[in-house]
Amino acid sequence: MSRIMAAIYDRFLAKTEEAGLRAWRSELLAGLSGEVLEVGTGTGLNLEHYPSVVARLVLAEPDPFMRRKLGEKVAQSGRLGVEVVDAPLEALPFADNTFDYVACTLVLCSVSDPARSIAEIYRVLKPGGALVYIEHVAAANNPKRAVWQRRIEPLWKRMMGNCHLTRKTAEQLTNGGFVFEGTKAESMRAALPIVRPTIRGLARKPAVA
Repeated sequence: MSRIMAAIYDRFLAKTEEAGLRAWRSELLAGLSGEVLEVGTGTGLNLEHYPSVVARLVLAEPDPFMRRKLGEKVAQSGRLGVEVVDAPLEALPFADNTFDYVACTLVLCSVSDPARSIAEIYRVLKPGGALVYIEHVAAANNPKRAVWQRRIEPLWKRMMGNCHLTRKTAEQLTNGGFVFEGTKAESMRAALPIVRPTIRGLARKPAVA
């Protein structure tokens, strides 16, 4: 299934990207600098949006088929100094307090252990560093859609690489110690209705514990 997902992923998201997701990515990543880790990078749809002031860019992707596509995209970009690593979000191979930013887009829906994944992001961020994110979430303000999310989720997870439709990611990030700055909740246009509810923004690791 992962081979098929890697082959169709960019085409699957094409209309959603054109309808606004690409602009969200650009807005999210425009202000990043210093040392940046992206987790669950997939095929590399964020790559073009990283500013040149990013001194170190590490792209972590555990799926070999996605990582192959990612490597091709990095090579085609001509961008130097990009590190592509095989690393699951639940066990990042980096020292504590390493990165200024972690980027995470449409990833926390599919990790096997959200709490552990968020703890790993928190661990590798420097004090005062920040997570920037776009995630689709449970439809908190649309009860009818929430019912359909719950009904479809068991089959959806099997078809879409463990993607969950009902995760409460904002709550999980708060429980993980992050402090939100400028979170936006918005519908992801041109996506299937069950994945339209999203949150995006920046969540900071406090400078002092």
